[in-house]
Amino acid sequence: MANTPQSKKRARQNERRQDVNKARRSRIRTFLRKVEEALASGDQGAAATALKSAQPELARGITKGVLHKNTVARKMSRLSARVKALAVA
Repeated sequence: MANTPQSKKRARQNERRQDVNKARRSRIRTFLRKVEEALASGDQGAAATALKSAQPELARGITKGVLHKNTVARKMSRLSARVKALAVA
């Protein structure tokens, strides 16, 4: 348990940041789910639109420290490849 005033304040800040980060992660997952659903439906236009709207959210996740940059790069690469493959097929 936190004893000093500084550690008590840090504990309060950490709880607040945890809530904010949880909301951010949830928002990012929602955008990714929309892309996955569009890919599953086979609609290339909807998938491309969903991917385009998900990209800034993922980038924001990097800058806010919620996600690692390589994780986002990997996700973006794989999703864009799947959207591109949908256009070819």
